[in-house]
Amino acid sequence: MKNDSKTFLTLQYKLTYKQNFMTNLDFFKACLANELKATHDIIAALPTDQLSYKPHEVSRSAYEIAEHIVAHVYDFSVILNSGQCDECLTMPFGSSAEAAQMLKEHWEKTQQMLENYDENSFNTTPVELLVEGRSILTIPRANMMWFFFFDIIHHRGQLSSYIRPMGGKNPAVYGWSADSIGG
Repeated sequence: MKNDSKTFLTLQYKLTYKQNFMTNLDFFKACLANELKATHDIIAALPTDQLSYKPHEVSRSAYEIAEHIVAHVYDFSVILNSGQCDECLTMPFGSSAEAAQMLKEHWEKTQQMLENYDENSFNTTPVELLVEGRSILTIPRANMMWFFFFDIIHHRGQLSSYIRPMGGKNPAVYGWSADSIGG
């Protein structure tokens, strides 16, 4: 296996430049496209028989974190279609493979929705975030999308630290892992 950055970090998006700069929407689409594989692979790497694992009694289980990530990806389409998002708190699944597939389907739906999305609507339309019907905040759609996106990456990092103690092998994310090169 070749261990250069081109092997592990292939960006799968088409850049659109306007007046020599990338718009916020273009940058979001590029980042979203780039993070799908790593997020999918981390969830798929979780040993299904160990999803109840948590490193400490106050920590969330691997299942709860994976469910939270998949629910956030589902929420992307709600944020893009509505002025209100009642955060999806559960997204039940039966196996890591099923959760990874659900994530991929919702992620790809979001990418399709963004293909012809209006830059102004993305950046300026207010979206209200609710949790269990209770209003938490209202911010521009782009800010809400970035907030959920960064939360997904944060929780993906948590899951990556769970995989080895669960008996699994860490996939390559931004470069190889000891497990992905045979370590």
